[in-house]
Amino acid sequence: MSALGNPSAALPARHIVSPAAAAGLLLPSRTDISLFKMGRQRELEFRTWGGKRKGAGRKRAGAPRMPHVARPKLSRHHPVHVTMRVRPEVGQLRRRRAYQCVQWVLLRMAPREDFRVVQVSIQRTHLHLIVEARDERALSRGVRAFEISAARRLNRACGRRGIVFGDRYHAEQLKTPRQVRNAYAYVLNNWRKHREDRGRRWRIDPYSSAIAFDGWKDHERPFRWPRDYEILPVKVARSWLLTDGWRRHGRIDTRERPGTRASA
Repeated sequence: MSALGNPSAALPARHIVSPAAAAGLLLPSRTDISLFKMGRQRELEFRTWGGKRKGAGRKRAGAPRMPHVARPKLSRHHPVHVTMRVRPEVGQLRRRRAYQCVQWVLLRMAPREDFRVVQVSIQRTHLHLIVEARDERALSRGVRAFEISAARRLNRACGRRGIVFGDRYHAEQLKTPRQVRNAYAYVLNNWRKHREDRGRRWRIDPYSSAIAFDGWKDHERPFRWPRDYEILPVKVARSWLLTDGWRRHGRIDTRERPGTRASA
């Protein structure tokens, strides 16, 4: 776990891209001319701009996109499992610099009281969060603030510009103790689902907040933190479902391998 490094290490400076004559007009170098064969009259075809054109506009991404429907009402008593996926060109997230970026975002979000990140898991192509939010508006604003801050830092670390999160985030409200228990197991042991534990002697995922979780079945005492391990700073849960309610269905084994996404 020492390979995670210190999150305070300096990140590469943002690549400065000079504007390329942004104020000028881009004009065609010559008029498009199509010639008829066999000596027929030349026909001038003037290129036009504006209006509907075949193939114009933003290209649809390869993966199916989340439907843009109104978010349901949210009670502060119901935690939420949030999943955010990054675009392929961002690269995989289970690396030191990406870990540091997420760590800094969590530190930046820590003062918020209307949106609180309780657990987090970093996978190769996506992030899992378990959060508490005051209501649906606080959830939306909190996730948006998280994505914006994470996008800026990930782009800076990668030396790139552009979109980082390629689709609308997925949010699942957790309304029952069993749902919360399943979500805890799914998020904290998600690395086992993706076979990231192969060839590893770690009992828990170092790219998650699992080391601070107090609900492990086979390790009831807190884990000892390696000296050079910088944790992902998450907030202490407040809602009954996250603190006590889920325990009705049993603690979670560190070797438990999640299946499909948690459900009621």
